[in-house]
Parts: sequence; C-alpha cells; structure tokens
Amino acid sequence: MHRMSFKLPGPRLSMSGIRLCSITLILLVGFLTISSCEKDDICVDGDTPLLVLRFYDAADTTAFKTVSSLRIIGIGNGEPVDTFTDRSTSDSVAVPLRINEVNTQFQIILNSDGDEGAETGNIDTLQFNYETNQVFVSRACGFVANYEIATDTLTIDTDNWIQSIEISNPSVTSQVSAHVKIFH
Repeated sequence: MHRMSFKLPGPRLSMSGIRLCSITLILLVGFLTISSCEKDDICVDGDTPLLVLRFYDAADTTAFKTVSSLRIIGIGNGEPVDTFTDRSTSDSVAVPLRINEVNTQFQIILNSDGDEGAETGNIDTLQFNYETNQVFVSRACGFVANYEIATDTLTIDTDNWIQSIEISNPSVTSQVSAHVKIFH
C-alpha cells in the first residue's frame, strides 16, 4: 500500500503564528465587548427621592429653627430612620416614604432621650398620604418611585411641640428643596 500525501497550498503556521492569532482574537473579542456598553449601563440617577422636612420658627415663619436631639421613627418599622444621624440637632432632614403604601406615619421626637422602649422626649405623630408614581429612569436603573403628597395629618395631643405643617412642594421627585415645612 502506498500512502498518498497531499500538500496544502499556502503558508504553514508555526506555533508563534498560532499564538499571535489567538492573542489577536482575544483582544478583538475584548474590544467588541467593551465597546458595546452604553452610557446608561451605569446607574447614577436611580434613587427614589426622600421626603425633605424643613423646620421653621412658628413666631417668625421665614426663619429656620433647629430641633434638638431629633429622632424620627417610622411607625410600622419601629426603628429610627437611618437617613440622618439619630438624636442630632438639625433644621432639615430627609425621610423615606413607603413605596407600596398610600401613607407613611412617623413619630417625630423633640429632645429624644432614654433607652430603647423608654423614650422621654416629646413625641408628635405625623402622617403623610400620597400617590406613588413609578418612573422609568434607564435600563440600568430601572424604575424609581416619585410621590405626590395629598395630605398631612398631625395627631393632636396635650403636649404637641409641632404647631403647624405646610406642604410647600407636593411633588417628591428630588431632594433638592424642602417638601414640607414644620413650624414649632
């Protein structure tokens, strides 16, 4: 038996040529992968805005007034909100609203002190009623919730430190300015 051998026309590839082709192919695939990303694949504006509360002097309604040892507890949550330093002194805070509900209640505490469960500060209860609107931001961010505040309710007790409330901007679409003015 005779073996027949055929020679293929064209240049022969050496091992270094094969390596060069492999590296070129890997670089080409990597470049195509990176260049196919779009700028909206990174989410930078995908946070649901918080409700901004601003505290004012009830005697001079244009002057800001700080609240000493402020603590805010979400009713139904039982924990202080974590969007600002608990028991701090401030004239403005931002608090989260519940996305899957039509209202959120807060205990807003002036001069908060005491151990957990034994609060000695002055507690006022405030409820916000609102509509939630889901807004598409981008592929990377998905949807965020925006709110339209309809009403607020201050529970009256014998020792309210909050004297009145005004919804100054009912559309909660950003945290740039205050949505609610609280006078005390």
